[in-house]
Amino acid sequence: MILVTGATGNVGGHVLALLVASGHDVRALSRSPQAAAWPAEVGVVAGDLADPAALAAALAGVESVFLFAVPGSGPAFVAAAQRAGIRRVVLLSSGAVDDEAEVQDGPIAAYHAEIEQALRGSGLAWTFLRPDVFAANTLMWAGQTKAGDVIRGAYAEAASAPVHEADIAAVAVAALTEDGHSGQVYRLTGPESLTHAEQAAILGRALGRPIRYEELPAETVSQEMSAHVPAPILDDILATWAAAVGRTAPTTADVEKLTGRPARSYHDWAHDHAAAF
Repeated sequence: MILVTGATGNVGGHVLALLVASGHDVRALSRSPQAAAWPAEVGVVAGDLADPAALAAALAGVESVFLFAVPGSGPAFVAAAQRAGIRRVVLLSSGAVDDEAEVQDGPIAAYHAEIEQALRGSGLAWTFLRPDVFAANTLMWAGQTKAGDVIRGAYAEAASAPVHEADIAAVAVAALTEDGHSGQVYRLTGPESLTHAEQAAILGRALGRPIRYEELPAETVSQEMSAHVPAPILDDILATWAAAVGRTAPTTADVEKLTGRPARSYHDWAHDHAAAF
């Protein structure tokens, strides 16, 4: 039995679907199971990682876990997983984690590193997936593309190598179901470095109309996003974008290494999600 946490998320939903399609016994832990349509083959436990009773029920009879962890959840999950005799944990971590840093740079890296450390010292077999930038992050542009042909945001020349959530999920399934991944850290990227402006143009081609990216001052964007994003996270995001201006984003072959095929491009992602824009 494989437990999927975060099963209604961008990555977790794909993990769940791939496991079901492959014939694996699957269970999902969900805070709001009534809000989703679940495949008939999936057992669902209501609750979350902060609920000890739900966590114990979700882990009963489970061998492997896809862990979409939340801040502060590492120690409690590790303790419950040890009691349940879990064999394998695949953590969706973050490419922001720096193994060489004594103190992580920013809250996103910090809470993922904390959970990684809890797993490293647990005696459980673990695999860490560290995606750099999710292609799905650009869904935040959808309101603007529905209203017109201009995306306004900070740092037009900030570069990243956005990775398709389906590729992250495919790597996760490989790590969950195959041997040889224990103790491994995989950094997941898309196949090419693209600036915000280049991503906007690619999105426009997928939509069949020109889309351009108009740069706004970071202060303006911060004020607009502050109503929806906690200040420490927002500061972290803007600092990352600022540091990415004028450089080529690194890419890795880890998606191909684990799945046997090249990572999907941002062009592929844009076509897959065109209806959202």
